[in-house]
Amino acid sequence: MKLTRRGVATTAGAATVAAAAVLMQRTTELGGRWERTNFRGRRVHLRGGLAAGLGSVVAAAVATVPGRPGETAGAVLATTAGGVFGLLDDLDPTPAATRGLRGHLRALAGGRVTTGAAKLLGISSCAVGAAALLTDGGRRGATRSVPLPVRMADVLASGALIAGTANLINLFDLRPGRALKVATLLTASMLTQPGTTGDLAAAAGGVAAASLPSDLGERTMLGDTGANALGALLGSAAAAHPRPEVRFAALGAVVMLILASEKVSFSAAIAKTPVLRAIDGWGRQP
Repeated sequence: MKLTRRGVATTAGAATVAAAAVLMQRTTELGGRWERTNFRGRRVHLRGGLAAGLGSVVAAAVATVPGRPGETAGAVLATTAGGVFGLLDDLDPTPAATRGLRGHLRALAGGRVTTGAAKLLGISSCAVGAAALLTDGGRRGATRSVPLPVRMADVLASGALIAGTANLINLFDLRPGRALKVATLLTASMLTQPGTTGDLAAAAGGVAAASLPSDLGERTMLGDTGANALGALLGSAAAAHPRPEVRFAALGAVVMLILASEKVSFSAAIAKTPVLRAIDGWGRQP
């Protein structure tokens, strides 16, 4: 039986809260390797990201339509890859050695594989596989009536959308609650859409809502694990949209924002814009 969207969001949130509660009991065992110093110099724990990652995988599994195993497999693959490769980057002993998309690509061109580059390649390749499964399940009738090159272009673009959204949410994880607020806004933009897009958006909303109090309270942070997994879930929702013009517009917006981040500081841009500054600061500790 398929859950309602409210049921999907509730289940996703409950899975995230349950994972966080279990990880709270294991904080000492996880050790200092799982802690980070935030922009205010406060120590925050990455268990919030682990919980969000686990919640995203559960959310992907319960949100898709029963009887369409391809869609379920695609959404679970995308979110799992986001969480696993994000975790690899979170556990990098030298996280500040190479930064930004260009930095990781330069290192890769020089024969050095950073955890960031491994994450980029790993999430991207899994995203393409996930897109093939998602688009076949959600647009089955349409995909059988189009030429193979068009189908391949659709899969590649949808894969880029999944991987790009995973990266984009991570780029916003620089202040308490910021990435989760962006995720919530993206959720709201897709929640009324029919089919898998709206269902996966509801799932992402449940994870974001469950993660927000601890993140805003500066007790935990998403890190790469939570941000990439949640972003991949949102990207999967967008990739499942039945209208190609919507998918390509979403991909264009994501790519432009990622490229802009290489030149412009999101934090500086938000600080200079009163409306964005107010939204960004909502709920955050003074």
